[in-house]
Amino acid sequence: MKSFLKVIQLHKDESLLINKAIKNNREAQQALYDLHAPKMLSVCRYYVKDLQYAEDVMLNGFFKVFTNLNTFKKEGSFEGWIRRIMVRESISFLRSKKSIEFTDDEVGVGTEEVNTITTNIEVAEIQQLIDALPEGYKMVFIMYAIEGYKHHEISEILKISEGTSKSQLFKARKMLQENIKKLNNTNYGTN
Repeated sequence: MKSFLKVIQLHKDESLLINKAIKNNREAQQALYDLHAPKMLSVCRYYVKDLQYAEDVMLNGFFKVFTNLNTFKKEGSFEGWIRRIMVRESISFLRSKKSIEFTDDEVGVGTEEVNTITTNIEVAEIQQLIDALPEGYKMVFIMYAIEGYKHHEISEILKISEGTSKSQLFKARKMLQENIKKLNNTNYGTN
């Protein structure tokens, strides 16, 4: 029962901070930033390889968070609302760098099964493999597999067809599997 009260207290504290931050209370804004910045930096880092650029994207995202805080309807989680802003800010950054390319080729989608590979590689190595994906593949993979977006949401956000979203995900998974298999063979001499 005691831990239940802590959850309620934390939620009340965050709601109080949000209300104060809407009124431009700098201490409340700083507290919200401190509470959410580590997770949001990792969200931006999923999309943006360079940590310094990812930090810039996150800061721009928090500027938008505090500028538009009065539009938060308190219907879902505050963290989820911030996360959506960070995802869109990351995508905008990559678009501005013109580093996103999507292939409209839908051949092979769903025709070849993606196999599960057991691996002993580290999280940092997995992040490197994800970073090595072409930007279009990477973005769709992260949005679908990590962020939990559905293909119709991805197509709307990225302004691509659902088929293209599915194709990009299929190709990203296939490329990741091949690269994980190569890494396993290199590191462990296994298949």
